[in-house]
Amino acid sequence: MELNVLNKEGKETGRKVELPESIFGVEPNDHAIYLDVKQFLANNRQGTHKSKERSEVSGSTRKLKKQKGTGGARAGALKSPVFVGGGRIFGPRPRNYSFKLNKKLKDLARRSALTYKAKEQSIIVVEDFKLDTIKTKDFVAFQSNIKLAEGQRSLLVLPEYDRNIYLSARNVQKSEVTIVSDLNTYDIMKAKSIVLFESAVSKFGETVNA
Repeated sequence: MELNVLNKEGKETGRKVELPESIFGVEPNDHAIYLDVKQFLANNRQGTHKSKERSEVSGSTRKLKKQKGTGGARAGALKSPVFVGGGRIFGPRPRNYSFKLNKKLKDLARRSALTYKAKEQSIIVVEDFKLDTIKTKDFVAFQSNIKLAEGQRSLLVLPEYDRNIYLSARNVQKSEVTIVSDLNTYDIMKAKSIVLFESAVSKFGETVNA
């Protein structure tokens, strides 16, 4: 698949770049995408939720009333879950939600996600550029030049970390910046448009096994 390379001002440079079919033109596997996104979200859960159960609530264990003869239900300690202020029955406990996935499956998921974006014609290639200063206004102007709709979620993929670009984009809503080696299925699927630096395209063969 060939795409025109745009410059920072959104104009065509006259160059074209070929997106590797082995990465942007595979047979998509929806289940692989589902598992990879599920793992990403699960691995980001803190799992620090906790509520006190009967044995952890402070209070007396004295029996409130005699067992029989009151005309009401039997009652034990005030810490019983049936009373206000008592412990919670089977409350949440701290746990680790993360799980592992096969590397080949994660690789297939990334390829599938990129293939979907290529089929939707949601990929834009721009020539590499630098920002002289950290300025959000310059980054917003760049997005406008390449005709990204305001409020549209986008993902800019760089070949390597660029501090000025990253910090300039940090305050722009629904706009994320990442490098090829950190690209994941969740970010790809979440973005409406994928913007690739020209030199980042060749990096895909190194990080996503071609």
